Formats: sequence, structure tokens, C-alpha cells
Amino acid sequence: MWQAEVRVDLDAIRDNVALLRARTTAEVMAVVKGDGYGHGMLPSARAALAGGATWLGVATLGEGLALRRAGFEVPVLAWLHSPGMPLHEGVAAGIDLNAGSVQLLGELVTAARRAERTARVHLKLDTGLSRGGATPAEWPALLEAAAKAQADGDIDVVGVWSHFVYADEPGHETIDHQLALFAEGLATAERAGITPRYRHIANSAATLTRPDAHYDLVRPGIAVYGLSPVAGESYGLRPAMTARARVALTKRVPAGQGVSYGHTYFTERDTTLALVPLGYADGVPRAASNAGPVQLGGKRRTVAGRVCMDQIVLDVGDDPVVAGDVATLFGAGDDGGPTADDWAAVIGTINYEIVTRFGSSRVPRVYQGGAA
Repeated sequence: MWQAEVRVDLDAIRDNVALLRARTTAEVMAVVKGDGYGHGMLPSARAALAGGATWLGVATLGEGLALRRAGFEVPVLAWLHSPGMPLHEGVAAGIDLNAGSVQLLGELVTAARRAERTARVHLKLDTGLSRGGATPAEWPALLEAAAKAQADGDIDVVGVWSHFVYADEPGHETIDHQLALFAEGLATAERAGITPRYRHIANSAATLTRPDAHYDLVRPGIAVYGLSPVAGESYGLRPAMTARARVALTKRVPAGQGVSYGHTYFTERDTTLALVPLGYADGVPRAASNAGPVQLGGKRRTVAGRVCMDQIVLDVGDDPVVAGDVATLFGAGDDGGPTADDWAAVIGTINYEIVTRFGSSRVPRVYQGGAA
């Protein structure tokens, strides 16, 4: 008998990727970083490939190496590298690595020589996010260094890429501006003798809304897991994760009873309280105290009082809720129950954060669907 679980529908992941694949002529890189956005990196990767993805994307070298150790032979791009990382291990494993500065490119050259293998490199241009990548002013120097390293046989420039600032707000002026800068950066690369096989800038939102940004490869992340990057639009995606738990205890309490730490909630009348064994150590945001929606007994409830490390409390009134009943924090929402978007709305965050929180080893992930 289970107490709490995170249920992941791998068929939903497969079908979401198939939906995305049908919207583009580009190849699809399924982003599985952050342990598959909380869904489990390895099962999510398998389901995404079953749906038509031909690439996998991760943030860290460690994530990329874990994919290789698990037997994934498809192209993998890892893009977040601090100085001194053992990049030679990535080169030896055939992982594509990012270079967004002359310094990092130099480390990749050193790694290639140590691994005695040509490094597969993606050069990143910062078109406005002001995060990773070379600025337009730094871009020519990075291209010059890359062209030399490629001529020396140390690297193979497989890709040139960038990342959007505001693609989740279709029509935002920054989107066209970034695409123009990206096109200029590609033209500059060609003049420097660099003609990458893959040009890529489209994230989930751009994959769904900007076909002119697809180029040769798109990089959907959150959409793979069935959550929309654009508020108010579902695009036919199906959420893959459900977080739920069995009620551990119910009790009758009188009117005016304070509930949970700090007594930030008081019962308005004689009522039944239901104890649900999920808390902030499991992924429930503490900021959802007195706000988080939970489906229990066929009704949507609200967390009563503060979220604790291991549990939350629901005020269920006189409804016949008993220990063992299932409380669903979020899921696909088919039955009118709450979704990750609903949780994000009540605490002022994004659906990404809600699902990635539920990666605790204490709460088992259970996989369902034929893709499992």
C-alpha cells in the first residue's frame, strides 16, 4: 500500500513529443535536464525518443554522462560548464558541449587533446538573454578561435545556438529582435568559415508559436512534459505528472480551532480535518500555505494553515472523508482537479517550478503507460 507518490504517464510524454514533432520540419531535442523536470531523466528520455525526438538536451556534464552510462547513443548536448570541469570525459563520451566564450573554447580544445578525440562543439551567441553565450561584440573573436581550432582538428563546430528571452509571450518585440541578431550571427559565422549543421534557438514556446525560428533543431523542454509555456494555451499537450497521497488521519475539531504551525488558519465551525502526508520536503511549496488547491472526496479543497515539512492539513467540513482516501495535489485536471498551473498561480511562480520540486527520493515515482 502506497502512502504518497508522484505518478508519471510516459505515454503522455511520448505523445507530447509526437505533437511537437508534427509541428516542425526540424529535428527535435527533448530537454531532460533537472531529472527530466522532476519526471525522471532516463524514463522521460526513452519516452521522448519513442515520440520522435532525435536529440537529448541537458544542462550539466554529469547529466550527459549519466545518459551515456544508461546506454543512450543519440546526440546529447550539455551546455552549462564551469571552469575546471572534466570536459575530456564528455568529449570521450561523444557528448556535444557548449562554448560561449573564448576561455571555455580553450578548455574544450584542451579536453579534446586529452581525450584524443575531436570535440563536438556548439557555439552560443547571446542575443539578449544576458546569460550564457558570447555577446555580439565578443562573437567575432569566438568565431576566429573556433575556426582555428576546427582547422587544427581539435573541434567540430556542430551547432550555433541562442536562447529566447520572451518567447512565452508571443508577439513580444524581443523575439523578432533576437531572431535578427541570430541571423546576423550566423552570417558572421559563415564569413569566418563556420557553417554548422545545426542552427537552433527555439525553446518550447517558439516551437509552438514561431515556425520561422525552428531552423534545423528545436529544443522543447516544459512542453515535453505536457505543460504549456504560454499562459492560457494548452496546444493539445497533456500533463504527465500527478502528485497525490493517501489521507493519514482525520479528526473532528471544534469551531475556532487553530490549525498547523503559527495558527494562521482557524476553523469557522465544528469540522473534520484531514492530514495529508506530503510537505515541503517532498516538493509542496511552503508559500502555498492557506492557498494550495487539493482534490479530495470529489471536491477541490485549500490547504488549511501552514505547509509543514512532511504534511499538510485540509478542512473538509462534514464531508465523509476517511483515512486512506486519495488527495490529489495536481494532475492532468481531467476531473476538474487542480493542475501544476493552478499551484503556480496561487504562489506566483511558473509550472516548471512546481513539477521540478517533486524530485524527492522519499516520494516514489511510479511510471505508467505503454512507454514504461
